[in-house]
Amino acid sequence: MLLRVSVLSMALAVLGSTGEDALTVSAAISLTDSLEAVARAYNASGGGAVRFNFAGSNTLARQLVNGAPADVFISADEAQMDVAERAGAVDRSTRVALLGNRLAVITRKDNATGSSIRNVRDLLREDVRRIALGDPSAVPAGVYARAYLLAAGVWSQVEPKVVPVVNVRAALMVVENGSADAAIVYETDAVLTSTAVTAFVVTGPAAPRIVYPAAIVTHSRQRGAAERFLSFLSGPQATPIFRKFGFIPLATTH
Repeated sequence: MLLRVSVLSMALAVLGSTGEDALTVSAAISLTDSLEAVARAYNASGGGAVRFNFAGSNTLARQLVNGAPADVFISADEAQMDVAERAGAVDRSTRVALLGNRLAVITRKDNATGSSIRNVRDLLREDVRRIALGDPSAVPAGVYARAYLLAAGVWSQVEPKVVPVVNVRAALMVVENGSADAAIVYETDAVLTSTAVTAFVVTGPAAPRIVYPAAIVTHSRQRGAAERFLSFLSGPQATPIFRKFGFIPLATTH
């Protein structure tokens, strides 16, 4: 059963007016903090107001396919962007691989079991009973985590311990509140918490390639503004902000 944890899924414009002229960006929830900082810089540079719809990328793709209004879509993986693209919800010609990320295994600070987790084989121990993941059948972070565990040869043993949740921030919260012994989240999420600690960052041949693609929504009512914001995301002001939050800029312009 998918564990539903209450997580804020919508945040309206960071700075400036949130009226009809505000650009609407549907973005993966793992981008919340970094995109809010980028939007402040964008607004300060005269780019205008931006409001965000933050949620799991699978939820956002489904919303767009069903006609939800937005101007830009930023997914946490290529698969959910593909869903939107196949349905004609985003303009393929504008699609860009914007950012990269890495997975991290986290545990609660005061969890004695978690403090001894050092590698993927430690997740097989009997005292590691519950491992939170974004739903591995749909949520990008969970899909990436499952791919990693499969490549590491441990998925069949770990699967019975998996607590599937609605998005990656929910996985973080499940560890923070003590409902799971560990979680697999993005490295960028792991650094934001003061309650949990990073047991290890996923590297090596089993590590999945994590890509955040961005594209303009086909029926954007503010095409020009959407183009400017998409360009800003890969420009010299946004790039260091993304790096500060631990993302790996893939598309950069100067």
